Amino acid sequence: MALSPLGRRALAELVGTAFLVAAVIGSGIAASRLSPDDIGLQLLENSLVTGAALVALITALQPVSAAFNPVVTLVERALGAITSPEAGALVVSQFAGGVLGAIVANLMFDLDAVTISDHHRASGGHLLGEVVATLGLLVVIFGAARTGRTDRVAVTVGGYITAAYWFTSSTSFANPAVTVARLLSDTFAGIAPASVPGFIAMQLVGGVLGYALVRALFPNAATTPLAAST
Repeated sequence: MALSPLGRRALAELVGTAFLVAAVIGSGIAASRLSPDDIGLQLLENSLVTGAALVALITALQPVSAAFNPVVTLVERALGAITSPEAGALVVSQFAGGVLGAIVANLMFDLDAVTISDHHRASGGHLLGEVVATLGLLVVIFGAARTGRTDRVAVTVGGYITAAYWFTSSTSFANPAVTVARLLSDTFAGIAPASVPGFIAMQLVGGVLGYALVRALFPNAATTPLAAST
């Protein structure tokens, strides 16, 4: 039985977010095992894999749907590119995909399916880092998309996230679905449950600021969905 257009988009968001989280957590586990005495090298390995995975996933799934991030989807809704029911379905799929990706990553490396992280990331610098990371991500995505360069979103997002791992104190989670998923893995990429609410709150702040900046920079741009021109 064929899926409806929204069903296909929701499935793409679930699959894409699952693979993204699996790449983040899985590469973090591999990096900590391969380079156990060098945290800088671990971060480099983690960031390069995450950026490369984003380029591949967005390129493959963008013709259907490739936000993989509730903040991006909410900004699309605020810009009038998608409806509220569409946004709700996509956000639910993103969170579900994130959880699935975390479980699969843990199992691939012979860990328990769920291992709650005790990696606290709750300093003021970490929280500011999430505002900056999310704001920048939105400018990169919608700056490309709203100026007719949707075909470049994959490369710009992959490059930005690779860089933001290093220039933000939080290592650029910038994604509520990924943040929740990462609390399910007590590994290099994990985040303690107590740190999650603050991270998500700051991501939403970054989302509001990003929305305002996108509207200010590109006031006359079309409001088509990110996937519409691919």
